[in-house]
Amino acid sequence: MSRIGKQPVPVPANVKVAIEGTTVSAEGPKGKISKTFAPVITITQAEGQIVVAPADESRFARAMFGTARSIIAGMVQGVSQGFVKDLEIQGVGFRATLKGKQLDLALGYSHPIVMDIPEGITVTVADQTKVKVEGADKQLVGAVTAEIRSYYPPEPYKGKGVRIVGERVRRKEGKTVA
Repeated sequence: MSRIGKQPVPVPANVKVAIEGTTVSAEGPKGKISKTFAPVITITQAEGQIVVAPADESRFARAMFGTARSIIAGMVQGVSQGFVKDLEIQGVGFRATLKGKQLDLALGYSHPIVMDIPEGITVTVADQTKVKVEGADKQLVGAVTAEIRSYYPPEPYKGKGVRIVGERVRRKEGKTVA
């Protein structure tokens, strides 16, 4: 049994949650999110809390009810407070600029990398080297951040590349001349 799954999810006053079967919709000041879960769990709402329980005693149901509770808690937090990931670009000539709904990255390649920003995500660029990704959907914020980082992950010799703020890059020693 999941210890996290047993805990109810508190719903703040500024968030509206609608439950229809196994589909949960949350709406708040930061946006609106809707997710559908497997029918092996039951989701109920009472007294400003959401309770998730397994519908039967199958192994899959016991595994999914903790996961569903975590996802619902993330949805409630996302629509009320939002999620933020900060990226940092290091390297000579490496920079980022915002052109409408596109992020233009110059990462030392012969061509600029142009990335379309998905709906529901806000990207801001400061100093041409600091990129902030914000949104209500935790999974989407993480996916966009990972995609930006994947264009030029930090390399271990000089440390150049796109890194998440707080990420530790293990450095290697270069060749030595005998």
